[in-house]
Amino acid sequence: MSYRRKIRPKKSLGQHFLKDLSVAQKIADSIDMFADMPVLEVGPGTGILTQFLLKNKRDLSVVELDGESVEYLSKNYPQLAGKIIKGDFLKLDLSKIFSSSFCVIGNYPYNISSQIFFRILDYKNLIPCCAGMIQKEVAERISSQPGKKAYGIISVLLQVWYDIEYLFTVEPEVFDPPPKVKSAVIRMTRNKRTELECNESLLRTVVKTTFNQRRKTMRNSLKNLIDKENELLSDSVFNKRPEQLSVAEFIELTNKIDQQRELKLKIKD
Repeated sequence: MSYRRKIRPKKSLGQHFLKDLSVAQKIADSIDMFADMPVLEVGPGTGILTQFLLKNKRDLSVVELDGESVEYLSKNYPQLAGKIIKGDFLKLDLSKIFSSSFCVIGNYPYNISSQIFFRILDYKNLIPCCAGMIQKEVAERISSQPGKKAYGIISVLLQVWYDIEYLFTVEPEVFDPPPKVKSAVIRMTRNKRTELECNESLLRTVVKTTFNQRRKTMRNSLKNLIDKENELLSDSVFNKRPEQLSVAEFIELTNKIDQQRELKLKIKD
């Protein structure tokens, strides 16, 4: 029995160890279009994905919270000497680890996968590509287009900056222990947007406010942001529900709300 087999997945860390080598190879290959770029693997566990990233001759660093896994990686992957970061990805200052662009990849812990992607947004100018495996339901939400039931907050906020591809579905049987849900591999590639054409903080507020009341029309969900007498409410966009708006329409709406708020302040002054 190998040491890899002796490491028990820890429920508290959301660990499900992938055991299918062909799936690991496909995940590693998903970032080949950025072949010359350093890679950070999140949550390598027992290194099933790590081994293929090294075979692909990637300049690889890994971040792992589990001390037992860190010990295993240190013993079995000497190529990672000095490149194993023991810690929480969500708390790392990535700009102190990488001075230039890098890719992020991993079999991400399902219990924090959304937090991981929002953390990546904080470093969007350093991370042109992110790929890996997450719960299928979350992958569908992230990659969903307007008009779909899965389209929501995370869809809009990630698609502002990234093009999202749903690559393939992974069955539970290829994990130890098998999760109760199906998994999927996605790839996020930075789009051509270099700056946001609206107030980013207000955009987040508009998106979160409307999707938290997704059964209501935009007119009703945004009533705390816009006075009910405001002429802006005559715009047909307010008759829609949030899942009907594209990223571009959310940006346009945010600008209109921002302009009205500035106008109101000027009138008060």
